[in-house]
Amino acid sequence: MARMAGDYSLDGFAVPPELHRLHTLLERVGAEHPELDPMDLMLFETAVIEIANNVVEHGVPSGEVRWLFEVRVTDEAIVADLHDSGQEFSPTFGEQMPGEDAERGRGLPLAEAVLDELEVNRTDEGNHWRMVRRRGHSAP
Repeated sequence: MARMAGDYSLDGFAVPPELHRLHTLLERVGAEHPELDPMDLMLFETAVIEIANNVVEHGVPSGEVRWLFEVRVTDEAIVADLHDSGQEFSPTFGEQMPGEDAERGRGLPLAEAVLDELEVNRTDEGNHWRMVRRRGHSAP
């Protein structure tokens, strides 16, 4: 049976200590869904943390951006919706992975590579990120 939206949620400020709470939330998802393929869960978590880290690092006004994460597991996918109150962010999708010596710029291309869907839209409240990894997806 599919679980409904909002099964797992986390809200607060988009600041570095909150990344630990997000890791804990995703560990709970895995613990409560032992049927999930560990590779799917690991790659999903990697993508979610990369996007979350970008919001923490680049969200404006710094230290004042609020966010709400909602994570759910369905029969078909693992889905995360991230709503943040920061200024509009318009990422460039489809960028190549930077070279080995680059110190920045890997997060978005990595998330795109491991997710089946990654999109961001501007709403009246801020930015809405949607991240989906289909279950049983082959590794990148």
